Amino acid sequence: MSVLTRWPRNQLCLSAEERCHAVQAVEQAFAATLETLKVDIGLKEMFEEIYVPLAAWILARQRQQQGPLVLGINGAQGAGKSTLFNLLEVILGEGFGLRVVGFSIDDIYKTRADREAMAQAIHPLFATRGVPGTHDVELGMEIIDSLCSDDPERITKIPVFDKSIDDRCPDFVWQEWVGGADLIVLEGWCVGAQPQPDASLEEPVNPLEQDEDQDGVWRRYANEQLKGPYRELFSRLDILLMLCVPSMDAVYEWRSLQEKKLAERVQYIYDTQQPTDHLRIMNEHEIKRFIQHYERLTRAMLKQMPEAADITLFLNENHKIADIRVLKQLRDC
Repeated sequence: MSVLTRWPRNQLCLSAEERCHAVQAVEQAFAATLETLKVDIGLKEMFEEIYVPLAAWILARQRQQQGPLVLGINGAQGAGKSTLFNLLEVILGEGFGLRVVGFSIDDIYKTRADREAMAQAIHPLFATRGVPGTHDVELGMEIIDSLCSDDPERITKIPVFDKSIDDRCPDFVWQEWVGGADLIVLEGWCVGAQPQPDASLEEPVNPLEQDEDQDGVWRRYANEQLKGPYRELFSRLDILLMLCVPSMDAVYEWRSLQEKKLAERVQYIYDTQQPTDHLRIMNEHEIKRFIQHYERLTRAMLKQMPEAADITLFLNENHKIADIRVLKQLRDC
């Protein structure tokens, strides 16, 4: 068996026939990709045992309320948030007929110019994207509120952030969604995060805080953002799903893999003789320093969120789902 666990039997929602239909629809949607890969990656088994039952649970939860369901997906760097969203988008769309739209909290990063202005006015570390305070939270709330509208003619523009240039793309390349949706997904590393007690901010957690935030201004400001604007943004979530990484070591390793993929993309652009001087690729030392910006809150979420998230998918060191925890059983499920 290629899967290490399966969706809890007491949380199976919808009928076996409905779930089977969804598996078949998703298999068909991925058929071309699997044929191209020429490998058996056990995807059908993962669909049957984990992803389709998860999607069925989300659909059952969506049917319990009027209007769209807003789902938050939390997970540290490299946990697989975007991949999970893409799978759910196909399963719920192709398999269950829902209108699904989503965006990443990364897409609402403030522009590089805005973050540089924060670095001048508040603390130099805010030049680096990531921590609470570096997102345009107001824009995020406007997007969710617009997507929740029942106006079939309404157009919602969703920004795109290009990490290779560390800046938001021009608005003429933003995504556009017309009308409302059945499921709205907000995914991101700090989605659903709670502020820490003020006393816990006193001691630095890594060399970055020790050397570059000695007076704690940066981390206190980020924590205050969680108490205010981010709390309002996250209050729009109906359910929260966490991809729980096994350790901070895994975060470093998996984020390094992400940067290597970005470097491969840049190499491809270079090979096609397009300019690449504007693209920003981090080396190993830079990656470690970059992750230290996220470490404090990541460690706090690893301790707190599995007890609070509606669904937690626990990942092992090999990036496989090793356990599943569902906080509360749905009624009529």
